[in-house]
Amino acid sequence: MTNDIQRHFDDVMPPPESGKKLNREEIDLLRRWIEQGEAHDCWTTTEASLTEDLPDDLRDAWERIRETAVEFGDQRIYASGTAIMFSRESCYFFVRPRRSSLQVCVFLGRAVRAPQVRRIERKSASKLVHIIHVTHRDQVEPPFTDWLEEAYELPDKLAARKSKPSKRPKSTAKRKRSTVNRR
Repeated sequence: MTNDIQRHFDDVMPPPESGKKLNREEIDLLRRWIEQGEAHDCWTTTEASLTEDLPDDLRDAWERIRETAVEFGDQRIYASGTAIMFSRESCYFFVRPRRSSLQVCVFLGRAVRAPQVRRIERKSASKLVHIIHVTHRDQVEPPFTDWLEEAYELPDKLAARKSKPSKRPKSTAKRKRSTVNRR
């Protein structure tokens, strides 16, 4: 039964490398859900369903954001939960459609101080997420679009930085510890 369920999906849960297996009750529950047509967010969330109720101003802004990102080059655009993700090797920005704005979260390698940026949070040693609320198509222009492109290019810059040899030679000599004479 597990193999029948798994043949229907590209992503197998739990992943085979986890070593975990579904028990008979879990398999039966999944089978019943599938037979009944039970909706699952991870399977049914789509870009269209997340943007279908947007007012005209936000729909125009959304379309402009998407068109801008597509021009950057090869990437994957997909819906996940309540967001639409834009990804290369990893997500470089995502959009959460809201009633009155599009919450755009952009991953950059530096902090950008600008009126459009509502909040900045460190997400890793090399990335900061910038939270921006877009309410109109006219806001989807530089510098906003420049930040999206910078985020798209960030993985290449980080990889280049890792592959460059350090300018400072590494010292192999041990440092001498200074001691203080105490009497």
